[in-house]
Amino acid sequence: MSHQITGAFDVKRTATETIDAGGEATFGRFRFEKRFHGDLDAASVVEMLSAGNPATGSAGYVAVEHVVGALSGRSGSFMLQHNGVMDGGVGTLDLTVVPATGTGELTGLRGRMKIDIEDGSAHFYTFDYTLPAEDVEAQAGSPK
Repeated sequence: MSHQITGAFDVKRTATETIDAGGEATFGRFRFEKRFHGDLDAASVVEMLSAGNPATGSAGYVAVEHVVGALSGRSGSFMLQHNGVMDGGVGTLDLTVVPATGTGELTGLRGRMKIDIEDGSAHFYTFDYTLPAEDVEAQAGSPK
């Protein structure tokens, strides 16, 4: 059974390392802490690597995020993989649940997350996901 939830989250950058890659290019390492609110009631840590040219508004990043908490009342943890590109100020971002990383009541979780930032500081998520345990429960309760 597929679900979609939405909510807000807070984010705090906790560590930064920027390396001059020569010319106008930079290479950076970042660590973020997040707190999700709503049907995803969880905390996470993000480890990110980025590269780009700030003068042109172009960059790319990859990250892994470890999320721990409750998803629609089911507790456990899971990992998200980030892949983002900014090309001349126009961005694309893909967040996917890393397969087989769900634990506890989130075992078998699959999904994709979208992040929206409003006014440069308000962060919101939309999370489309499935849980196989729900599919088994639904089949057990359905008439034959």
